[in-house]
Amino acid sequence: MKKFFSILFSLVFVAAIAAQAPDHSPLSKTAGGKLVLGYFEAFNSGDEQKLRAFFLDNISLDALKERPVEPRLAFHRQVRNDFKTVEVQKVVSISDAEIKVLARSVNGSWIAYSFSFDTATGKFAGFQIGQTDAPADSEKPPVVYEAPATRAELLTTTDKMFADLVKADAFSGVVMIAKDGQPILEKAYGNADSEKKTANRTDTKFNLGSINKIFTRVAIGQLVKAGKLSFDDKLIKILPDYPNQDAASKITIGNLVNMTSGIGDMFNDKYFSTDKSKIRTLKDYLPLFANEPLEFEPGTKNRYSNGGYVLLGLVIEKVSGMSYYDYVRKNIFEPAGMTDTASFEIDRLPSNTAVGYERAANGRQVNSKSLPGRGSSAGGGYSTAADLVKFANALRSKKLEIPDDKGGFPAEFKGTGIAGGSEGVNAVFITNGQTGYTVVVLSNYEPPSAEKPGMQIRDWLKQIKE
Repeated sequence: MKKFFSILFSLVFVAAIAAQAPDHSPLSKTAGGKLVLGYFEAFNSGDEQKLRAFFLDNISLDALKERPVEPRLAFHRQVRNDFKTVEVQKVVSISDAEIKVLARSVNGSWIAYSFSFDTATGKFAGFQIGQTDAPADSEKPPVVYEAPATRAELLTTTDKMFADLVKADAFSGVVMIAKDGQPILEKAYGNADSEKKTANRTDTKFNLGSINKIFTRVAIGQLVKAGKLSFDDKLIKILPDYPNQDAASKITIGNLVNMTSGIGDMFNDKYFSTDKSKIRTLKDYLPLFANEPLEFEPGTKNRYSNGGYVLLGLVIEKVSGMSYYDYVRKNIFEPAGMTDTASFEIDRLPSNTAVGYERAANGRQVNSKSLPGRGSSAGGGYSTAADLVKFANALRSKKLEIPDDKGGFPAEFKGTGIAGGSEGVNAVFITNGQTGYTVVVLSNYEPPSAEKPGMQIRDWLKQIKE
């Protein structure tokens, strides 16, 4: 479960490799191959303790010193969230130093694995895991579209691309392209509710995933501009009761904004074992991560952190005296004219809201069981394509401002882009302050249903002749 962010770990995209019927026999004939089979058995078990024991027994001491078990488990937890279980489809190469295999997940994704070995001990020295294109003989090759040269061609080609994605059951949602704040293309595809046969509309509300983080960032910037907060403030100054006092004394507000705090993720085993329907406030998220040790010293590394953005929401609440939800509504959504944007409770969704559908072994299923009772300052709110264009207009006009990575405010708005995704959720928002174009793609399918076509539109816009 990627839960309200675009991608938790870096995917290494590799060239497609021709597939064949699964044949594991080459792996069973070598010591390294047997370790690889053991790895997949532990991974597919879904038992984190079993995977932990496997790592401790089968990763070299030098490799564990370089990267301990806990961050490895955190990484693999997200791999499992994304791909569920996987099966080796082909052994690409085997040597004493490295084994490469191609695997397929239960949800249809293809993954390339590369296992390196410590030749002195025969144990694993490292893993490289990357999503890859489907092998040429496994399914039809992707459609290649002729790059549009004019705006008219762009609109026609974009519509054709989404129609093809819908036919392949790879997209359901809304696309909007705006120029200087005015839509030049807005169209809906697929169903908001498949069971009720309710079609998506251009004003349908979609779960935004991690796009909410940009609202949180704007809110922090507003409080800094008002002199109520500083990017250099330590967390303990604002939240003196934070459970990990040592961490709170080191982490700055800037660290949280820029994801250099060392705070880990909150979508972990605790989340999966929690009654998610009871998570309704920002404080409800704290037990999922607040007592965990930092993954690294603040300021020394950069790592995606949903937990850090929950803390920013709590900072906003403490400094403003308002709930996070009320603050962003009053100070961001209302000034921008965003009347259809809010963090709705999962059991109180307004009409014309898309139901999320995640891919499963037997088709698609509703994603409600994987969602919290209410989204947070890290993600999970809802909006429409039109509202996000209004947000882009507010940024362009400087009615709203986003602090940059250094905690300052750029003199000129050059644009921004952010995406969010989890099971049954994918959204991408791209706005270019120099060209005046804004692209919004919202989907009630899993990533990269919105991100991939959104990036394609972005690339096409670079070469459009006005």
